[in-house]
Amino acid sequence: MCGRYALFRWSPAFAALSGFPAGQQPRWNLAPGDPVLMLRAGAQGPELAQARWGLTPIWLQDLSKTPAHARAETLAEQPMFREPFRLRRALLPANGFYEWRGSARKRPYWMSSGESLMYFAALWEVYPVAEHNYLSVALVTQAAASLRRPLILDADEQALWLDANTPRETLLALLGKPPVALRERALATLVNDPQLDAPECLTPA
Repeated sequence: MCGRYALFRWSPAFAALSGFPAGQQPRWNLAPGDPVLMLRAGAQGPELAQARWGLTPIWLQDLSKTPAHARAETLAEQPMFREPFRLRRALLPANGFYEWRGSARKRPYWMSSGESLMYFAALWEVYPVAEHNYLSVALVTQAAASLRRPLILDADEQALWLDANTPRETLLALLGKPPVALRERALATLVNDPQLDAPECLTPA
C-alpha cells in the first residue's frame, strides 16, 4: 500500500498553474491526514487545490474513518466512492512514493519514473463546515504483484481522467490498466519516521 509519497520538485510550468500556493514548500514525506496538492478540472481548465489526504463525504459521521485509498477494482460500485468517481476525479502530483517490503524487518524503497512528475489517479470530496468548504482526497490504488501501488496515468490518460465527458467504459479501462514500470532504490530507514520531512528521507541504504 502506498502510505507515503513526496512532492519536492516541480517545473515553472507546474508552478504557473491556477491555484498553485504562493508558499508551497517541498514535501518529502506526505502521509494520510496531511494537506496535499491535487489537480482537478476547473471552469477555465485544470487547477490546483489543497486537500486533506483522507476522503470526507458530507454524510460521514466518524471523521476518524476517512479512507486515504480507493481500490481501483471496486471503487466504481462502492457507496463511498461511486459519486466521486462519476463527478469528482483528480490527480495527485508526485516525484515518487515509498514502498516497504520484507517480512521480519521491512525495507523502504523509493519508487519513481523517468518523468520529473508522476500523476496518481485520485477522487475528491467537499465537506462544508459553517462558511467554509473543506476539500479531501483519496488516492486510487491497483494491484501490483503482492503489493498495491498508486494508479499512475500518462498525459493522455490524465486528460481522460479529468474530463467530465469521458465515457464510463473508458474510465473503467483506465482503472484496469497494467501497472507502470518503475525505478526503485533501497533506502535507509530514516524515512520510517513519519515526522521526518526532509531530503534525508531519500538517504540510500
